[in-house]
Amino acid sequence: VQLQAFGGGSVQAGGSRRLSCVASGGTFSRYVMGWFRQAPGKEREFVAAISRDSSSTYLRDPVKGRFTISRDDAKNTVYLQMSSLKPEDTAVYYCVASGASSWSRTLQLPSQYHYWGQGTQVTVSS
Repeated sequence: VQLQAFGGGSVQAGGSRRLSCVASGGTFSRYVMGWFRQAPGKEREFVAAISRDSSSTYLRDPVKGRFTISRDDAKNTVYLQMSSLKPEDTAVYYCVASGASSWSRTLQLPSQYHYWGQGTQVTVSS
């Protein structure tokens, strides 16, 4: 599966941005989809995940209430809607896909994801 993320850029604090990730080369509906991010000098961290049937989502605590993950299987696309952005949200955002058979908190671990996109930079200025 190849993943390509779009929608990064610069935004003022308090603003919104929507990231999109288009998957190709596989059966999109078979994958748990998610987003990770990596800020300069920091380790890569989990942001959000969505189950195959969209019935479950899991978001990192600092982004709960501000970010929303969704998917459109007809378009092979997963979205990350980001609102009330803060400077600490500045990072490269990576789209990921997992063939995991179960839905659990282990989905916040990078090792659960078999496929990674190239990343898209989001910069939030104060």
